[in-house]
Amino acid sequence: MILQIEIDAEALIEPLSEAAREAGEIALRYFRHGERTHANINHKAGGSPVTEADLLVDQFLEKRLREIVPDAAWLSEEIADSPARLGNPLVLIVDPIDGTRGFSNGDPQWAVSIGLVHEGRPIAGVVHAPAIDETYSAARGRGAHMNGAPIHASARASLQGATLSGPQGFVGSVRDAGADIVPFPKMASLAMRLVRIASGRIDAGLVGDKSFDWDIAAADLILNEAGGRLTNLDGNKPRYNGETPRHAALAAAPATFHAELVNAARRAKHLPPR
Repeated sequence: MILQIEIDAEALIEPLSEAAREAGEIALRYFRHGERTHANINHKAGGSPVTEADLLVDQFLEKRLREIVPDAAWLSEEIADSPARLGNPLVLIVDPIDGTRGFSNGDPQWAVSIGLVHEGRPIAGVVHAPAIDETYSAARGRGAHMNGAPIHASARASLQGATLSGPQGFVGSVRDAGADIVPFPKMASLAMRLVRIASGRIDAGLVGDKSFDWDIAAADLILNEAGGRLTNLDGNKPRYNGETPRHAALAAAPATFHAELVNAARRAKHLPPR
C-alpha cells in the first residue's frame, strides 16, 4: 500500500531550522575553536570518528524531528538503520555533525544537516553551521537562503579559471587532465562544501565515491534551489532512501558549466565524454 502524504515543505523550514539550531547548541558544548574537543571519541568500523556529541545530537534530533514530521521514516549516520524506511516514501535523513573529524580538531566548518526526502528526492533541507552562525535552507521550488537572505551559485559561465573543491587527488587529476581550475582547500564537512557552492563562495566541487545520503541530501536541494546541480558522472541526480545509501563520485557546479565539469571529471577518470 502506497501512503498518500500531503507535505508543505516551505512551512517546515522554520521548525526544521529551529531544531537544527537547538542541536547545534548541544554540539557547541563540546566544541573548542582551534583546539581538540573535550568530548569522548570512539571510532566506527572503517576508522571514522564518532564523538559523544554526535550521539547526543542524533538522539535529540530523532525525538524533535519525529514530532515535526511524524509521517516520515528515519535515516541517520549514528542510529542503526531499519529496512522499514524502504516502504515509506517520506524519510528524514540526518547527519548530526557533518565533519566530525574537523569538529574534533577545532575546525569550525562543521554542520548539522537535516534533509526531508519524498520519493527519492529532497523537498526540504537545512544545513546549520553553529560555530560560524550560518544556516542554509531550501524548500523545493522556493529558492535557497542563508540566514534568511537568498543565495545563488556562481555566475561564472565556464569551468575555465573556476575554484574547485574536493578530494585532493580527484581535484588534482582533473587539473592534470587539462582543466584550468584553481584548487580550493577541501572542507571536513561535505555538506558545507556543497552549500558554499550554492552561495557562490566556491565555484564548483567534486565528491568522492564514499558519500552517503546523510552527507548530501539537504545540501543537494539547497544547491539545486540556488541554481546549481549535483549529479554523478553519468549526469544523473542522486536518489535517496535506497537500500544502500551510498553514492558514486559526484560533480557539483552551477548549471551553466555543470556539464563541462562532469566531462572534465570523466577525462580524469579515463571515461569517454558524455
